[in-house]
Amino acid sequence: MSAMEGGSPEAGGPADTARARAGRAGRRAAQEVANAERHERRFAETGREFHSTMAARHRAVAERHLTTARLQHAYALRLAEAASDDSEDSGVPPLFMAGVAEACGTRSAALTLLGADLSQLAVAASDQPSRGAQDLEYVLTAGPGRDAARHRRAVYASGATLERRWPGYGAGLAALGLHAVAALPLNASSDCIGVLTIFDPAAALARSGRFREVAAALADGVLIGPDADPGLYGGTDLRAVVHQASGVLSEQSGSSVDDALALIKARSFALGVPLETVARRVISGDLKLR
Repeated sequence: MSAMEGGSPEAGGPADTARARAGRAGRRAAQEVANAERHERRFAETGREFHSTMAARHRAVAERHLTTARLQHAYALRLAEAASDDSEDSGVPPLFMAGVAEACGTRSAALTLLGADLSQLAVAASDQPSRGAQDLEYVLTAGPGRDAARHRRAVYASGATLERRWPGYGAGLAALGLHAVAALPLNASSDCIGVLTIFDPAAALARSGRFREVAAALADGVLIGPDADPGLYGGTDLRAVVHQASGVLSEQSGSSVDDALALIKARSFALGVPLETVARRVISGDLKLR
């Protein structure tokens, strides 16, 4: 039975839980399609534009549910494969974002949850290059994700344009082996709750609307909704350790927390190491910053 047809009982384990989520999303999609067809029949009978508009809306919602179902089904397959793997890495759960990247036709994609001030609250990434790119944007407080969230629209850039638009970011991205980016806001009601960033995207997929469908499915079916899990099933890393280190450094130096955070970011950028590495060294007392 496919994810589009139904779900298995959730008691069997994580893979069954993911399949059940896929099944529920598939059933929601089927209901929306039925609603769309009902309005299409009424439009054919009456010619009223209201029914045509409602049909289009139900079709759009159905597509979001179908995309959610596909993401959950792909995650279930990864979980099942991991459970049957007897290699040394079999104890590491597969990342949900790996499936998101695959759905977007690439290996590198990241999801960032944002605060009202556009600060990164949490990050989930499919691989190390995409995680490094999100750290880079966090350190520089500039990049495609922030612009996508600020203006509530998709941002696309590649090559030399990256450096022109965000000095330092383009060069840092190239050092990670990434050369193009697409960033889409995750809109929920009147708010932007985060950004989906896709690295080295295929131009044909970007033009097809695939990325918008995935972003909408993440916002409406994964981060918000009946089966919501903002932690992406254990795949999201909070920036808590960085903010904890900022507090520690603020106490040590007598500076403001914002200044302490800026100092940690600067040291991370200068050393070329992850923010969390610098933060943990500050907390342990192994690294003194002045």
